[in-house]
Amino acid sequence: MFDIFAVCFVAFLLLSNIGATKLIEAGPLIFDGGAILFPLTYVIGDVLSEVYGFRLARRAIVMGFVLSIVASVVFWLIILAPPAADYQDQQAFQTVLGVVPRFVIASLAGYLVGQLLNSWVLVKIKARSGENNLWFRLIGSTVVGEFADTAIFCVIAWIGVMDWGVILNLMFVGYIYKVGVEVVLLPVTYTVVGWVKRHEITYHGTPDALDTQAADTQTAGTHAATGARGDVTSSANESSMAIQH
Repeated sequence: MFDIFAVCFVAFLLLSNIGATKLIEAGPLIFDGGAILFPLTYVIGDVLSEVYGFRLARRAIVMGFVLSIVASVVFWLIILAPPAADYQDQQAFQTVLGVVPRFVIASLAGYLVGQLLNSWVLVKIKARSGENNLWFRLIGSTVVGEFADTAIFCVIAWIGVMDWGVILNLMFVGYIYKVGVEVVLLPVTYTVVGWVKRHEITYHGTPDALDTQAADTQTAGTHAATGARGDVTSSANESSMAIQH
């Protein structure tokens, strides 16, 4: 099931990056469109870290990072390509999907630092508390990860473009909203985590269960091979002694 969660994780990330190009104003609140879907990447990231450990969660995070760069390059090349004579939406396409270097850097930097912190904090808390207090590590890791993500993105993306009042507004609203979504979806996250733990046969309840299992399997294989070689050597020696007699 790791592959399913990893694909959803990357898909939500790419869609959020596109949605983030639009600012939404709701009364006194201002937030980007990416805030609608992006918090779900933290929910999935929590499932990956809780069930599969930091190593595999990091693999999904890095995969999302690389594919975000690929998407930016692809959109940039498409925009540079000459449009067809009857294509009327070149400017609109460029406005929505155009590559603005500082926004790309802001998004990638915030995402990478925030997601890695989220995963690392969750796994570290679990190493101390075991299976207990799942709610604490889910919320605690999100509080740390989302703060780093939101702060890094807003500062890099908007400094020098908007005044600090607007930037702080974006940071505060975005951060509270994303953490709030995690809290609201906590029952869903609990349900999904519990279901995956029950159906993922490789889950052993340790922060990096799959890593441990892989190491144990490799060690067992090595011991089995060594034992087999010893048996063969012993048999060969016995055969040689029998021939000599």
